[in-house]
Amino acid sequence: MIRVFMLQVVQADFWQEHAEQQWSTKKILPASRGTITDRNGNVLAVDAPAYTVAINPKLIQQFGIQDDVVDGLHELLGKDKAELEQLVSATKKDGEYYSQREVRNEGWKIDQELRDQVDAFSEQLKEEHKLEDSGIYLIKEQKRYYPENNLASHVLGYLSREGEAVSGLEAYFDEELKGQNGSIEYKRDGRGIEIPKASEIYTPEKDGKNIQLTIDHTIQYYVQEAMEEAFADLQPISMTAIVADPNTMEILAMANLPDYNPNSYWEDVEQKNFYNHAIKSVYEPGSTFKIVTLAGAVQEGLFNPDATYKSGSIRVPGQTIHDLKRAGWGEISYLEGVKRSSNVAFVKLGYEMLGPELLKQYVDNFGFGSKTGIELPGEAKGQVTPVQQADFAAMAYGHGQLLVTPLQQLAAISAVANGGKLLEPHIVKSINDPQTGETVKTSVKEVRQVLTSEKAEEVGSYLEQVVSDQKIGTGRHAYIDGYRVAGKTGTAVKVVKGVYDYTKQVVSFIGYAPVDDPKVAIIVLIDEPKNSELGGGAAAAPVFQKIASQTLQYLGVPKDKARNTGAESQKTQSSSIKTPDLSGMSLQNAKDTLKGKGISYATLGHGQSLVSQFPKAGTALKQGQPMYLLTEDQQQLSIPTLTGQSLREALELLSVMGIAVTTEGEGYVVSQEVKEIDGKRIVHLVLNPPNSPDPDPVEEEGEDTASDSP
Repeated sequence: MIRVFMLQVVQADFWQEHAEQQWSTKKILPASRGTITDRNGNVLAVDAPAYTVAINPKLIQQFGIQDDVVDGLHELLGKDKAELEQLVSATKKDGEYYSQREVRNEGWKIDQELRDQVDAFSEQLKEEHKLEDSGIYLIKEQKRYYPENNLASHVLGYLSREGEAVSGLEAYFDEELKGQNGSIEYKRDGRGIEIPKASEIYTPEKDGKNIQLTIDHTIQYYVQEAMEEAFADLQPISMTAIVADPNTMEILAMANLPDYNPNSYWEDVEQKNFYNHAIKSVYEPGSTFKIVTLAGAVQEGLFNPDATYKSGSIRVPGQTIHDLKRAGWGEISYLEGVKRSSNVAFVKLGYEMLGPELLKQYVDNFGFGSKTGIELPGEAKGQVTPVQQADFAAMAYGHGQLLVTPLQQLAAISAVANGGKLLEPHIVKSINDPQTGETVKTSVKEVRQVLTSEKAEEVGSYLEQVVSDQKIGTGRHAYIDGYRVAGKTGTAVKVVKGVYDYTKQVVSFIGYAPVDDPKVAIIVLIDEPKNSELGGGAAAAPVFQKIASQTLQYLGVPKDKARNTGAESQKTQSSSIKTPDLSGMSLQNAKDTLKGKGISYATLGHGQSLVSQFPKAGTALKQGQPMYLLTEDQQQLSIPTLTGQSLREALELLSVMGIAVTTEGEGYVVSQEVKEIDGKRIVHLVLNPPNSPDPDPVEEEGEDTASDSP
């Protein structure tokens, strides 16, 4: 009686709590991680079902099917046989076989397709051995899935297999994306079965917020396609490209090579592949930085395009600075100096005319030395630390105590393009809370006005001539027929052990188009292309040209046949180049020949040998007209996607491939349909004027995209 009294009265609270722990169960209700989409709603990251393979060693040993299980799972999952043998024979300390062991890592969170194969194997075992249970189980879970694989991988980042956010937007917005898990507590009987109508404590889960990016899936694809072709050709250490709307600084595309697939980040990938050079890498920019010096001189009324100076070399305290052509071009105008990217011209403009203090002020005003504020982790701020007079002189042409990021460069030229406003770059368009329905949109944020709109327009007119002057303009390979392009090349020699090594260079091109109403600003940067003689004009400008041409047409920007200004530009526009005879050449030699002559090209097919060329040798090419290099027979070539091409361009390309064409409408291609009649392929093109509504989509053949540049 005393013992009962102690238990039921004196210690009642303690034993009541202990008992409840025994018959109460708490189940976690996992929250769904928020979805990441592009600006048009295309899904880039989403939670998807996943399955973990588990086995029952106790049953497997009891049925004597361990050899079959090991062989089957080795074949399906690629797991080492010795490790599988250990799993199917795993025992506890008392020698009893385990009743469940997970097959990690190869069987951890597999996708639906592989899950179905494992399930089919399990059913096969049951049938062959007349079993009710094969000892192979599939545990349903969730994992992060990236439908577009490598597309925008450095922007998105990834989740580890354990579900931890590692990099990119996944890490930067981890708290917003992951939400909050819920739970349910309920009573159960001695057999673990839930008691009907027992009291429950329910805490609902809160799903993560959904993020819409400023990235455009199609433009991102254009960028990565152009980069991959150039990367294979130039074999650099790395390559970076960014596309932005200069009027808002919304990032439309951001890519680096080498890259990785976030769905299988652990497979044969070096650590360097995960590095987002666009925001993290700093480098001496070289001549692309001359845009800042030019802008400062124009804003202060110091730039006279017709004034002349002696090119070749200039002496500053502690150093003599030379042009790329050390002998110079004699007495030339400052405008010619801009076109030729003369170091001497910019030392005179920045160091002598602006002076060190004012030059440094413009560099700071354009945002260099400070983070841009983009919504990505690990952004570098660069370095602007000139001390000696020679440092200020070198800074005027993009060298010395000066380190910048590609994104800082793009923000700077966008300020020239948009009328003089330095804007904060953004990669997030909006964040939506599915619990409340509230959507927070990112607005345009102006950092400061660095130029007046009139002076910005004047700077743009000079940068346009860097591209449009097909005789001496260093940016002439960025020329696009039908669009006014402004830009600047850059070739920065790398410092190795404190000394400039001219065999190691970072080459780049930065620009925007159309000049009169800018829609895109683009930077392309290539770290150490295999041919050190290829500067920014020969290596990076053609990549810019391909990206810009496809993007402008995709955006529906109409071409302007009267785009050039100035007698010299009109003269060069009407000039033509004769196509060389490439017969008998390898594909690589043909590419090198065309690059040397400043002729853009597009490769059709996946072969390594040249089958034919179009136009034929000796044909006069118009400015900006590409050559087509066929590496397979016409019947083997996939028909590329022609969306965004003009009718002339589409007809030209399809004629090269020997394919008949029918058309509907006028303007630019918005859809295509491939038919086969009497063994011949015919493509029906639907065309619409720019900005008109698209018709219903039509299924297209092939994945290749027509291009009009290397």
